[in-house]
Amino acid sequence: MDKIAIIIPSRLDAQRLPNKPLKLINDKEMILHVYESAIKSNVGEVYIATPDQKIIDTIKSSRGNVIKTSANHETGTDRIFEVFKKELKSKPDIIINLQGDMPNIQPDAITYLASYMSKNKCDIGTLAGEFNSDKEMKDPNVVKVEVKEKLSKSKFLKALNFFREDVNFSFHLYHHIGIYAFTNEALVRYVSLKRSKLELERKLEQLRALENKMSVHVGYLAKCPLSVDTEEDLIQAKNLMKKDEKN
Repeated sequence: MDKIAIIIPSRLDAQRLPNKPLKLINDKEMILHVYESAIKSNVGEVYIATPDQKIIDTIKSSRGNVIKTSANHETGTDRIFEVFKKELKSKPDIIINLQGDMPNIQPDAITYLASYMSKNKCDIGTLAGEFNSDKEMKDPNVVKVEVKEKLSKSKFLKALNFFREDVNFSFHLYHHIGIYAFTNEALVRYVSLKRSKLELERKLEQLRALENKMSVHVGYLAKCPLSVDTEEDLIQAKNLMKKDEKN
């Protein structure tokens, strides 16, 4: 059975929403909501990777696993690689890079991706879902992934492209979700590659994989978790999660 680790890269210097990981949602820090969902997925050890002492203190106060990393990483994947290379004594077969700004991600979404990666051969696995509105589809803060066929729960498809802006596309476009599962070989190869042209232009690090012919497979989620990038997103997350607690 494959050994899996979930690593959540997190830092305080987000430009659009400073101190984002420590924003409170229903009296709990955002990063803790994500961490607890990862724990509940029950797929493997979970770690927060951060250069910031305030995040370290928050996680430690909740008895979570947190590892201090360099402040000089250009991407979240570089940050999780530092943890993989230097800190994990028993090297996992699969490393899940889970973004720390999705406070309502469901544990079964993580389990679904981990299960696929354990049974199938691809370099990187990720998830996507339907857009809630035309506004969301055109929002540059919402990342889009293109696939050749309609996604369904029963199968993963190869990613053809990733976008931020509303662009011309030939096939089917979905709302991309910020979670990536790497095989350990793929992670080592990925961080050895130079940042690619489209990666830099679109500010999407997953394009480095596509431009270097790495396989990226996309699975379908019926409900996309909210990615919090702005104060408006934060208010929406609080309202959504308050409703979920009542149900």
